[in-house]
Amino acid sequence: MGSISEPAHESNTRNTKPPGIRIVECTRKSNISFKSHQAIVLIVTFLAYTSYHASRKTTSIIKSALDPQTPEETLQSVSFLKRSNALSWVLGSGWAPFNGSNGTGLLGDLDLAFLFVYAVGMFFSGHIGDRMNLRIFLTIGMVGTGLFTSLFGLGYWANIHMFSYYLIVQMLAGLFQSTGWPSVVAVVGNWFGKSKRGLIMGIWNAHTSVGNISGSLIASYFLKYGWGWSMVVPGLMIVVVGVIVFMFLPVDPESVGVNRDEDDTGSPKKGITEHLLSSETNTENGLAVGFLEAWRIPGVAPFAFCLFFAKLVAYTFLYWLPFYISHTAINGEYLSSTAAGNLSTLFDVGGVVGGILAGHISDRLNARAITAASFTYCAIPALYLYRSYGHISMPVNILLMLVIGIFVNGPYALITTAVSADLGTHRSLKGNSKALATVTAIIDGTGSIGAAIGPVLTGYISTQSWSAVFTMLMGSAFVAGLFLTKLVVAEVTEKYQDLQGGSSDRSSVVEEV
Repeated sequence: MGSISEPAHESNTRNTKPPGIRIVECTRKSNISFKSHQAIVLIVTFLAYTSYHASRKTTSIIKSALDPQTPEETLQSVSFLKRSNALSWVLGSGWAPFNGSNGTGLLGDLDLAFLFVYAVGMFFSGHIGDRMNLRIFLTIGMVGTGLFTSLFGLGYWANIHMFSYYLIVQMLAGLFQSTGWPSVVAVVGNWFGKSKRGLIMGIWNAHTSVGNISGSLIASYFLKYGWGWSMVVPGLMIVVVGVIVFMFLPVDPESVGVNRDEDDTGSPKKGITEHLLSSETNTENGLAVGFLEAWRIPGVAPFAFCLFFAKLVAYTFLYWLPFYISHTAINGEYLSSTAAGNLSTLFDVGGVVGGILAGHISDRLNARAITAASFTYCAIPALYLYRSYGHISMPVNILLMLVIGIFVNGPYALITTAVSADLGTHRSLKGNSKALATVTAIIDGTGSIGAAIGPVLTGYISTQSWSAVFTMLMGSAFVAGLFLTKLVVAEVTEKYQDLQGGSSDRSSVVEEV
């Protein structure tokens, strides 16, 4: 009987292996090791979500080409006339219907439509992702994203000026984009344990900023040939990366028949993984966790609502920073859409540093909530300084933009990666790995609702006052930190108790001596 079952198991494993890995193993005439599979997972998922964000960033770059002449509130009518003529020469005449008096509001509506569907789709994507092959699911999402991103750009050559066309295309693009994050975090969580997870995922999460930077640079470069190219090229790129995902992404060790090789499968550390998540849930091993059951995992709700406001801030910069830069004089000069798009990439450079720092610090302190809250509160003065002094000179603008990127993207990166993976694999789930995508979707889906609200509010508020926009962002950062208060207190209490315990131990040793 054993001789029959073993070939059947090997056959099933071969059937679930990605085609590219089967080809590599046949060429090498040997199986790929566990460590090599981990490297493949990190590289392929990094490329996948880089392409997601590159295609998502494009709309922020073309905004100034679609609506080049929206005034800033601080300019008087005489100076605005002069500025309007200058912007017409630098940015062009725009694209109907976005170049009218309500153009900024329409662009905000596009952001809202995209992000609202993205947020709602995220909850369903996590539920579906825990119940089907994530490699196939991710491939479908990437191809669909590329298709509708390209269709938005095709409006340029088809001379389409109907707002409804761009609205529908953006909504469908948002639906397919929602497949990405729950899938990549679930796959990475399947392959990596909790040891140094914050640092590893902090480095890995650089794909968000790398995607934003590459998307900005690519879209800015092709903008001179027509804004349609700025959408079509990134759209085609994500389709190509989707093919790579289909060919090479191993979903989990079991699917490719390799043994786990983790050094931290023993007792979990204290902190979020034990102290704050100590309650048990009735989760049967191997069964996908329900949506409501995942919400009841201690720590999920506070981090989800924190991310709501943290992502509101981050996505406002994602969608509006190039527009803000091109419409705000720096040392008395206005930048073109291309120059503003290139300059805005420095926010994401700071984001890479912030994500790595937050992950590393949270690993060293073993305190995710303290780290996230500290970064969030530090973002408040950084936002104030950028709005107040960013226009003085280019070096000051660059420095403050980097600082904002560090403190805004740091907690955002930490919560959506290491925290989500911790909460989706903690001990109350009794080893069940079929909660990762659902928990990740809940946290990031809730955050994405905030991401939808921020840009659309900015679209309307900015027509009256950019200072009011920054006040909204500072208030959101403050509220984001408040949601972590209970978790921060718990972590501080735990650290204090550990310190007291260590002091007592040392005192007893001294007395014995």
